[in-house]
Amino acid sequence: MQNLHVILLILFMNKKWILLTAAELGIKEWQVENTWKLIQEGGTIPFIARYRKEATGSLDEVFISQLFQKYDFINEFEQRRNFILTTIAQQNLLTNQLKEEIEQCFDINRLEDLYLPYKPKRRNKAAIARELGLEPLAKLIFEQRSFDLPNLENFFNDKIENEQQIIEGAKHIIIEWISENSNARELVRQQFAKYAEITSKVIKAKITEAEKYKNYFDFKERLQRCPSHRILAMRRGENEGFLRVSIVIDDNIALERLSHLFIKGKGKNSAIVNECIREAYFKHILSSIENEFSTLSKQAADKEAIKVFSDNLKQLLLAPPIGEKRVMGIDPGFKTGCKVVCIDEQGTLLHNETIYPHPPQNEYKLAEKKIASLVSAYKIDYIAVGDGTASRETEAFLSKIQFTKTVKIFVVSEAGASVYSASDIARKEFPQYDITVRGAVSIARRLQDPLAELVKIDPKAIGVGQYQHDVEPKMLKAALEETVVECVNRVGVKLNSCSEYLLKYVSGIGDKLAQTIVEYRKKNGRFNNLYDLLKVPRFGENAFKLSAGFLRIENGENPLDNTGIHPEKYDLVRKIANDLNTNVQNLIGNKELIAKIVTTKYINADTGEETLKDIINDLLNPGYDMRFKVKILEFDPMVKQFEDLKVGMILNGIVTNITNFGAFINIGLKESGLVHISNITHEFIKNPHEFLHIHQHVKVKVIDIDTGLRRISLSIKDVES
Repeated sequence: MQNLHVILLILFMNKKWILLTAAELGIKEWQVENTWKLIQEGGTIPFIARYRKEATGSLDEVFISQLFQKYDFINEFEQRRNFILTTIAQQNLLTNQLKEEIEQCFDINRLEDLYLPYKPKRRNKAAIARELGLEPLAKLIFEQRSFDLPNLENFFNDKIENEQQIIEGAKHIIIEWISENSNARELVRQQFAKYAEITSKVIKAKITEAEKYKNYFDFKERLQRCPSHRILAMRRGENEGFLRVSIVIDDNIALERLSHLFIKGKGKNSAIVNECIREAYFKHILSSIENEFSTLSKQAADKEAIKVFSDNLKQLLLAPPIGEKRVMGIDPGFKTGCKVVCIDEQGTLLHNETIYPHPPQNEYKLAEKKIASLVSAYKIDYIAVGDGTASRETEAFLSKIQFTKTVKIFVVSEAGASVYSASDIARKEFPQYDITVRGAVSIARRLQDPLAELVKIDPKAIGVGQYQHDVEPKMLKAALEETVVECVNRVGVKLNSCSEYLLKYVSGIGDKLAQTIVEYRKKNGRFNNLYDLLKVPRFGENAFKLSAGFLRIENGENPLDNTGIHPEKYDLVRKIANDLNTNVQNLIGNKELIAKIVTTKYINADTGEETLKDIINDLLNPGYDMRFKVKILEFDPMVKQFEDLKVGMILNGIVTNITNFGAFINIGLKESGLVHISNITHEFIKNPHEFLHIHQHVKVKVIDIDTGLRRISLSIKDVES
C-alpha cells in the first residue's frame, strides 16, 4: 500500500474513523481499534476471529471481514484526500476554509464534490467565456444585488460581437458554478436517496425477444425497496438490449429546492440565474447523480447477491463427509454409458471402466454383474451417483442389485465436476486419464469429503448463486475465496494427508507455501508435531502463528496437535493438567477431569474467559469435525419423469440452491422445483436462509406445473405436518 505509514498514522490519530465505523457496524469503538491494530500486525480473518477473542470482544468472521474492508477503504480514502489537498495546493487555491472542509470530510461523494471545481477540465464553454473576460459579469449576475443587469458595454472587446454573446458566456460560467456546487449536488443526492424510483421499459422493437423480461416491460418501484434480484434482472435486460432502465426523481421538487439555494431576489439577474439552475440540473447534475445512484444500487445488489452465493457456498462446503471410506463414483449417462471409478480411503483411484445399463445399449445384466463384482473386489462401502443426465435411472438400477454386503447409495451434486475434470489440477492429479474418469473421481471424492474436493473448483462454477454472472467479478471472486478460507479454517486441515489445494486456504499459508509444505512432506515423510513445520523452507514464525491452530496431526508426538488449541497455549494446558495431578494425554477427552477445571484461576491479561471456553471444548472433543453427519434421502419411486408429476403430490426433496426469492428443490427429476419465499412457511420471513439451508431434506407439495416451460412450483408450508 502506498504511503502506508502516513495512512496508518492518520487512521489511528483520527478517532473520527473509529467512531464512524463503530456506529456503522453497531459495535464498540475499542473493538474497531483493536481489530485494526491486529490487521496492521498482519492478522488474518480466521486467526483474529478464533485466537484473539479478548482483543476483539469475540467478533465473528463477518464483522472482522467488514473491518478489513473498511480498513482498505479508509486507506484509499486517505490517499485520495491527500492527493486532492496536494493538487489544489499546487494550484494556489487551497484556502484555510477549503482545507478544513476537506480534512473534516468522511464521505467519498462529498469529498469528490469538494474537489470537482478544481479538477482539470477540457476547454469548455465556461473556459472560453473566462478567456473573453466574462467572469466578473457572471459574478455580478450570480450575486443578484440589483434588479437590472450590469452595464454590458463594459464587457465588449474585439472577440465579442453582441450583448447576447456576453450574456450567454456569463451563463456558461454560472452553469458550471451551480453544477459543481457541493451543496447543490448534495441537495439532489438527498432527494435521490429518499425518493428515487427505478423504472424499466421494454424497447418496443425487441418486445418478442424480450419475453423472459415481461415482468419489467413497464415497471416502477421505489429504489430503496427494490430487492437485489429485481435490480440485477433489469440491468441484465438492459445489457442485453431489451430494456431501458432509469432512476428518476420529481424534477420539479429538485428544481424548487435548488432555487431556494441560489435565488436571492427578483429581477433580470435572478431570472438568468433561474435559467442557469435548470440548465445545470438537467444537463449536468441530474445525470451525474443518477449515474451515482445507478452505480450504488448495482453495488448494493451485487453485494446482496454475493452474500446469497457465499451463504449457499458455505453450506455446500460444510456438507457432511462420510470420511475415509471406499467409494464407487458413477458419472451417469445414456448413450455414452456410465463412467464407473473405485477409490480407496484416501481418494486414490483403484479402477475405472464404463457400463451401459440404459438405452440404447440396455446391457442391464452385464452392468449389474460388473457393479456387484467391483463392490466385492474393491470392498466398496458407498456409491456416489452424479445428479446429472440418467441419474435417477442409474440410482434405480443400483438399488435393485443384490450386494453381498451393505452398500449405501447417495446422489451427489455434479456442479462444477466438468470444470474440475478439464482443469490443470485434474490433469496434474490424473495425467493418464481422460476427463470422464476425472469427473467420476470428483463425484466419488465429494462424498468422502466435500470440502477437500470442492476447493479444487472455482467457486463460481459450483452453481449455487443468484445472478452470479451479472455481479462485479472481482468482488464475487474475493467474497467466495473468503468463504472458502472461513470454511477450511473452521473445519481444520489434516497436515499429513491434505492436498496442497486445501492447504493453501489455511490462514497464513497461501499457494506457494502450500506447495512447499507438500513437497517437503513427500521428501521427508509425515510431520510428527506442528513445530516440524518450522523446518520447511520459507515457513517462518509468523506463518506458524497464523496457521498452527488450524492444522491437525493425528497420532503425533503431542496430542494437542490434533485439537484446535493454538500452540501458544500449550504451556497453559500443561499447567492445567499439572494442577489436576495428571498429564495432557490423560486430560484430553476426560470429561470428569475437565469438569474440575476452574477457569477463573487461569484468566490473565493474555487469556480471557472466551479463550478458556474454547480450550475446554477442544480438550473435550479432540479431532472434532463440526460438520453434521450424512443422511440418506429416498425420492418417490412413482415419480421418474416430469410427466409423472401431479398437482397435490407430497414429495421428498433436497434443497440445492437458495436465492432471495425462494429455494430450488431436487425432487429426483432433471427439473428442479421452486419454492417461492411466500410458500416456505406461514410466518413472514425476509430471507429463505432464515428457514432453509443447502442439502436440507424437506417435504414439498406440488402446487403448479407449467408443462410448456417445464417449471414446477412447490410449497413447504402446505405440507401437512
